Amino acid sequence: MTRNVLLGTTEGRLLLVALLLTGALLTALGIGWWVAPERTLIYAAMTGLNLLIGRAAGMSFGYANGLGHAEVIPWNIIVETLQVLVVFPLFALGWTHLIDSSRWSTTMTRLRNAAEAQRGAIQRYGIAGLFVFVFTPFWMTGPVVGAIVGLLIGLRTRTNLAVVLAGTYVAIGVWALLLNELNKWAAAYNRFAPFALVIALTLIALSGRLIRRLPQSHQ
Repeated sequence: MTRNVLLGTTEGRLLLVALLLTGALLTALGIGWWVAPERTLIYAAMTGLNLLIGRAAGMSFGYANGLGHAEVIPWNIIVETLQVLVVFPLFALGWTHLIDSSRWSTTMTRLRNAAEAQRGAIQRYGIAGLFVFVFTPFWMTGPVVGAIVGLLIGLRTRTNLAVVLAGTYVAIGVWALLLNELNKWAAAYNRFAPFALVIALTLIALSGRLIRRLPQSHQ
C-alpha cells in the first residue's frame, strides 16, 4: 500500500487513522495486562467474542464477569467502531483497485455477497433502510456489512459511516439493557448461569452462520 493511497483518498486516510487507533488500543491492553491482568483478560475476551461471534456474546460476557454499563457499552462501541473503520476502507480501496486485495479476497468476497443479498431491500428505503438494517438485532449482519451495503448503493463515505455507526451505537444501547437484565435474572438463579447464557448466545450465532451458508454449499 503506497503513501499516496493512504493520504490521497478519504478511505486511505480513514484507514490510517483507524490503524493508529487500533495500535493505541492494543498498547492499552498490553499495559493493562501488566497492571491488572485479570480485568484486562475480561476486556480482551469481550473483544474477541464481539469480533468473532457478535456483540451479544461479547457484551454478555462482560456483564457475566461483573462489568457494568459504564464499561461494557463504551468498550464495545470502541471495538465495533474500529472494526468498521478498518475493514470498510480496506474493502473500498480493494473495490476501486487502489490496493491489492488478493490476500484477503475470500473474506472480501464473503462480505460482498452478504451485502449484495441485502442491497435491494435497503436501497428501496435509502438511509432509513440502512439504519434499520444495522440496528435490528435479529438480522445478525453487523455494521461492517451495513457499511459495504452503503457503498454499493452509492452513499458518500461520510454519510454512510454516520448512518452505520449511529445505528450501531443505538443497537449496542438496546443490547446493553436487554443483556444486563438477562444476566441479572440468570445470576439470581445460579451464579454460573450468566456464563451459560454466553455459551447459548455463541451457539445461536454459530448456528445462524451455518444455516446461512448451507444454501451456498448446495449450489
